[in-house]
Amino acid sequence: MLQPRLGGRKLHHLMKQAGIDYIPGRDRLFALLREHRLLVPVKRAYHKTTQSHHRFRCHPNLTKPGADQTLVQRPEQLWVADITYLPVRQGEAYLSLVTDAFSRKILGYHVHDTLRADAVSQAYVLALKQRQCADKPLIHHSDRGIQYCSGHYQAIHQKYSVTCSMTDGYDCYQNALAERLMVF
Repeated sequence: MLQPRLGGRKLHHLMKQAGIDYIPGRDRLFALLREHRLLVPVKRAYHKTTQSHHRFRCHPNLTKPGADQTLVQRPEQLWVADITYLPVRQGEAYLSLVTDAFSRKILGYHVHDTLRADAVSQAYVLALKQRQCADKPLIHHSDRGIQYCSGHYQAIHQKYSVTCSMTDGYDCYQNALAERLMVF
C-alpha cells in the first residue's frame, strides 16, 4: 500500500479508507514521513529574473517619498519596467513590459527566451517609438537588474533623453506598479 513519494494527505486518507487499526494523527504522520524522507518535495514556482549584484552603475530612486520624489500628474511622465517568467512547455520564456504610471497602459512589451539586455530593451524601444510627448521630460523607473543597468540600456536612455530611476534596495514594493502587472 505504501508508495514512494505519495502525498501525506492522500496517504492519511487511504489509511482511513483501508480500515487500519492504528492511524496516527496528521501531524505525527507527516513527522514520520519526513523522518524517513518519504515526503514529496514542494516545488517552488519562482524564477529569478533580477540579478542586482553587478558592476554597473545604479541610479537614484526618483519615485521614493521625499524631497526629490516625482509625483505623476500626466501621461508619459513616468514609465515603469519589469520582467517576468512565462511558463511554457519547453524551455523558458520571459516577458518584458514598459507601463505608463499615469494611465497604467502597457506601452511596450516583448517576449523573449533570454534575459539579455538587447532582448529586454526591445519593449522599451517599442514604447519609445509610440511616444506622443517627446518634448516633455520622461523618467524610466525599474529595479536594479543587470539588464537595466547595462551599457546597452543606458545608451537608449541617452539617445532619447530619458532620466533613469531605479529602486534603491531589494524591496519589490519600490517597483510596485510594474510588479502589480506581473501577477497572472
